[in-house]
Amino acid sequence: MTINNEQLTINNSGDASLSVSFCGLVFKNPVVAASGTFGFGREYGEYYDLSELGGISVKGLTLLPRNGNPSPRVAETPSGMLNAVGLQNPGVDAFIADELPTLRRYDTRIIANISGNTAEEYGIMAAKLSDAAVDLIEVNVSCPNVKAGGMQFGTSPALVAEVTREVRRNARVPVMVKLSPNVSDIAEIAVAAVDAGADALSLINTLLGMRIDIKTRRPILANVTGGLSGAAILPVAVRCVYQVARAVNVPILGMGGVCDGDDAVELMLAGASLVGVGTASFTDPFAPIKVRDGIEKYLNGNGFTLPSDITGKLDA
Repeated sequence: MTINNEQLTINNSGDASLSVSFCGLVFKNPVVAASGTFGFGREYGEYYDLSELGGISVKGLTLLPRNGNPSPRVAETPSGMLNAVGLQNPGVDAFIADELPTLRRYDTRIIANISGNTAEEYGIMAAKLSDAAVDLIEVNVSCPNVKAGGMQFGTSPALVAEVTREVRRNARVPVMVKLSPNVSDIAEIAVAAVDAGADALSLINTLLGMRIDIKTRRPILANVTGGLSGAAILPVAVRCVYQVARAVNVPILGMGGVCDGDDAVELMLAGASLVGVGTASFTDPFAPIKVRDGIEKYLNGNGFTLPSDITGKLDA
């Protein structure tokens, strides 16, 4: 694997630079639009220049097109939402042909999120996306709202390692494995991924949840269960990032419940180098920009020069 080692931009004005080095790549700022919440960026690009973002993790891709789960597949919850969309997407080939050229017009890092039913499917997608020159590949081994593939892989260290090795063997860009909180020991899963060749980790994926309509006495989601996201899961995300950062020595993209700059700083203090903003974008399209500005305000207000100055610097 060849990775370009680029130089961080140092700001000599006295204000903090937001540049982050991650897997040998420079992100202009630490904020990434999280996969599954930003589509392929087209809708959000109508609100602001997507070059303002550090990166975009695109909607989860599968080898072949998927229609996803039947509706209803989204439900509101206190301080969050449940989703069981089921990885609806046009397939990796259509993404490369129809969506990636548009995304490449923006000065931001492009992260391709992939999910498969077999390790071989993951490997095929990794090779295709490497040829298409995405910046990173995010390996989704932990999707809780599909009936095959992701959930089975993400809860087993051995299966996570199998998928990671296959992706690493086929990828020519950095590989980042996305971890599930729906496990008894997330650090054990993290170690398995890193030992199998993961260059970075992203966490957390959604928590498995369920809601019931008490009038009909039926599940609200057609899929019965779905992934819980939003502000309610931030404490779980902070705990998981903290535990994983202490168990492995690779960079972490932290996510889960980030709504403002203070939330992002919590994840960074726990050990994250980059921060993903997801569900918050549904209620405020400008949420990623506001999170970026909040991080900058915190750095400047506390005398820090770079985001890396606070990564893992929890005073405990």
